[in-house]
Amino acid sequence: MLRLTELRLPLDHAPEALPAALCHRLGIQPGDLLEFTLFKRSYDARRKDELSLIYSIDFRVADEAALLERLRKDTKVSLAPDMTYQFVGHAPADLPHRPVVIGFGPCGIFAALLLAQMGFKPIVLERGQDVRQRTKDTWGLWRKHVLNPESNVQFGEGGAGTFSDGKLYSQIKDPRYLGRKVLTEFVKAGAPEEILYVSKPHIGTFRLVTMVEQMRATITELGGEIRFGQKVTDVKIENGKVCGVTLESGEQIVTDHVVLALGHSARDTFEMLHARGVFMEAKPFSVGFRIEHPQSLIDRARFGKHAGHPLLGAADYKLVHHAKNGRSVYSFCMCPGGTVVAAASEPNCVVTNGMSQYSRNERNANAGIVVGITPEDYPGSPLAGVALQRELESRAFVLGGSNYDAPGQLVGDFIANKPSEQLGEVIPSYKPGVKLGDLSSALPPYAIEAIREALPAFGKQIRGFDMADAVLTGVETRTSSPVRITRGENFQSLNVKGLFPAGEGAGYAGGILSAGVDGIRVAEALAQAVLAGN
Repeated sequence: MLRLTELRLPLDHAPEALPAALCHRLGIQPGDLLEFTLFKRSYDARRKDELSLIYSIDFRVADEAALLERLRKDTKVSLAPDMTYQFVGHAPADLPHRPVVIGFGPCGIFAALLLAQMGFKPIVLERGQDVRQRTKDTWGLWRKHVLNPESNVQFGEGGAGTFSDGKLYSQIKDPRYLGRKVLTEFVKAGAPEEILYVSKPHIGTFRLVTMVEQMRATITELGGEIRFGQKVTDVKIENGKVCGVTLESGEQIVTDHVVLALGHSARDTFEMLHARGVFMEAKPFSVGFRIEHPQSLIDRARFGKHAGHPLLGAADYKLVHHAKNGRSVYSFCMCPGGTVVAAASEPNCVVTNGMSQYSRNERNANAGIVVGITPEDYPGSPLAGVALQRELESRAFVLGGSNYDAPGQLVGDFIANKPSEQLGEVIPSYKPGVKLGDLSSALPPYAIEAIREALPAFGKQIRGFDMADAVLTGVETRTSSPVRITRGENFQSLNVKGLFPAGEGAGYAGGILSAGVDGIRVAEALAQAVLAGN
């Protein structure tokens, strides 16, 4: 199989134009093309009036060697890499103890799936509820101002990624094409096949729900065990090696290998691990607000006359500004045609996040506008970043009226440093509700200063971005984990053998795809450790 990259065609080309353009580009007759499949489709929107599609195509011809020789100087034609996943091994028949996976978000799901596929029959312990019950609990906060601290946007089957845009792309280095394994398993579980070839694939919450259930069923069919409402309160460590876990119920599970797929909000578990002496360190993260605009404004700014084209869908954006005070301000987790959601996991705290359905057809576009911060901003213990998150979230709870409404402010008023009193064109989507006022005390002064400077700068990149009626909603604090549970080259904790920190919570992923890839890598490392007798 060969691959051709960067084949450009007009946005509205006819279906038959693609194979014709491929043959023309290769200098072959149509009859010489045996088959072709789409590997990647993206678009180039830099020139809005001449927007084009860009294809990468895998294909077969009768004499591949001759074609490669003829086009040997063409850097766009090459052998297609073999992306078939190969397991690193299979469980021995005399496995003394089953491995335990703590957490059933994207990382935990793929760690458990790989272990199950290799015959290790993992035990998965998830503090939250199954995805259907979890959805009901989440709606309890959104509709009734009632938070369930153990079943919410952060905790439960599918992890935080379930209530998100379902983005399935990442900038991680992936020389083994493990991301392809993630996407392939998602397609098996019911995701649309287009996620295998579109440049920025996404699924959306409703589809993720059914996919997660199907993946759970697959793990169970392969001998895995998934237990919900099972909060781990202790990890037993003897002589520098893990030997079991204790549940809130008092039950103890003996095991030699534990995957920590905690997610970035398992603060009480971070505290327990720190108390047990597991090595961890503070790491950078970001804080800010959610911003909402009419999606039509973003579509026009990005696509011009092509706005609304079905192949393009709702437009996204990616922005960054380096402020005069040395801070970087950037857009985070942009959700086209989506909603801002309440994402708190602790009582008397307000946290925002973004979510979209597969259709991305809601009125507003939203994104986090966040400022990077480092451990120098929160010196102290490895958990100092957690303390800062709690402080900001508690303050947002009070600013919002102490009832889980979120504090909000119009962009024009925020830039002018005056409180907002009434909404304009943009109606905020956050539920339970938004209380307008002054956000200047919601974040540290350096963050407020940087965001005030960045918004007009972003308006020069995307016309209308700094529109006066756009709405800021606070606060966005769960951009990534504030700690790193550091691991070595063998993927195990630096000072606890058999403990495998993984995914976002351990500081090794950011988003569904990278978390899934990390789950695969950790499962492989665990399998290799078992097979080596470690």
